[in-house]
Amino acid sequence: MTQNGPSQPTGNAVKRETREHEISPSEVALTGAEREAVAENSSLSSLTVYSIIMREGQEELERPLLSLWWSGIAAGIGISSSVLAEAVIRSNLGSDHPYLSLVESLGYTFGFVLVILARLQLFTENTITVILPLLANTTKHHLARTARLWAVVLTANFVGTFFTAAMVVHGGILTEDIFSAILQISRHVAELSPSESLLRGIPAGFFIAALVWMLPSAKGSSLMLIVMFTWLIAAGEFTHVIAGSNEIFTLVLNGELHFVTALSLHIGPMLLGNIIGGTGLFVMLAYGQVRQEM
Repeated sequence: MTQNGPSQPTGNAVKRETREHEISPSEVALTGAEREAVAENSSLSSLTVYSIIMREGQEELERPLLSLWWSGIAAGIGISSSVLAEAVIRSNLGSDHPYLSLVESLGYTFGFVLVILARLQLFTENTITVILPLLANTTKHHLARTARLWAVVLTANFVGTFFTAAMVVHGGILTEDIFSAILQISRHVAELSPSESLLRGIPAGFFIAALVWMLPSAKGSSLMLIVMFTWLIAAGEFTHVIAGSNEIFTLVLNGELHFVTALSLHIGPMLLGNIIGGTGLFVMLAYGQVRQEM
């Protein structure tokens, strides 16, 4: 029986490997240890980052549905702490603070730090991770698996945010000041028209996808990266479908929005905007820059 050995490097891989072993004029005077230090401190190439994220996507596609489901619910609950942290800051500073938006937006980062560092299933991360394997092998089977993962994770995220919204509205777990602040924040999001929700969702989707792309190169700066870009989403008043769904569900459960209206005029447009920004823009750009190198 013939056994398949490891795949042979492609022409592009051989060229890159040759370049890696070439000694530049500035390295001639370096010792062997110093050259190793140069190699260790070099940035990851775009193709390396692409391969890391694609492997993560392939692993996610192979996970059992039940694992994806519970991880997605946990992510929905976790991301809701962004709204809670914003409300805590607002209730303490007061709604008339001159720099409220900038300071309050720091609270928005809490949920993303929790979800991303805890490795929970957040739908907007999957707009890039599971799409890269699909682009590499576009078949009906891969398309079906990607659609399955998206459907399970998105639904689970919504279950998590709906649960936390119910606890906020009917659980009696918050002070009146914090609950009032959550309602103020939620009403501000609900004031956006469907077109505004969609258009503001595009930058948010792009930033989350870019964040996923940068994390493999972070080298200990993951926390700072997450805080920087999720703060920008909040400070720029861009819309994130999972965090935003918690705000919209809060208004639904408080009797201020009809459920169908919430889905069709608010959550749906945010979702479409995030997909356009994360998959339509960033993934295509990321794939385009490495396609000729593979």
